[in-house]
Amino acid sequence: MSNESHKAEPVQMDETVAAPSHAAEAQAADASVVDELTQANFRIEELEKALAEAQAKVLEQQDSVIRAAAEADNVRRRAAQDVEKAHKFALEKFVNELLPVIDNMERALVGADKADETTKAMFEGVELTQKTLLAAVEKFGVKQVDPLGQPFNPEQHQAIGMQPSAEHPANSVMLVMQKGYLLNDRLLRPAMVMVSQGGGVDTQA
Repeated sequence: MSNESHKAEPVQMDETVAAPSHAAEAQAADASVVDELTQANFRIEELEKALAEAQAKVLEQQDSVIRAAAEADNVRRRAAQDVEKAHKFALEKFVNELLPVIDNMERALVGADKADETTKAMFEGVELTQKTLLAAVEKFGVKQVDPLGQPFNPEQHQAIGMQPSAEHPANSVMLVMQKGYLLNDRLLRPAMVMVSQGGGVDTQA
């Protein structure tokens, strides 16, 4: 009997020692899990920060690309406009040199007597030359401004004076002293005109 009781005592001691060992292992495991979670959270924060920085950099680069594309488009558009203007108005200086020639032909026709047989051939020659010259410059965008009877337009007409007129309404062109010219709708020279005041002259007095 005494031998059996002596053998049972070591079993009870082993159980009491094993219980604290399991608790320590569990605490160590919990601490390890917490440490892993903490490290994982730190890693997630680092990744989120890196992602935010990368997104900000991408947005900045996109904005730079958009601005560069817009600037390039503006440069191309301005260059195209400059080329178009150069094509349209390259003849401006040359046409300005021709205007006195056209004016002199106009004066020659106004001063000549078409019915006079001695000057009829010359009149017809000057008239034909003027028509040919006007047709030639018109092909390059030159248009004559001859506003007789039209409303006065300060953008294309230069008023020399105003006179009463029973035949022309007020503020209309009653006389053209010198015709104007346009080059591709840009004014080269305004027409010099006399403007009607309307009403006519009152002869009763």
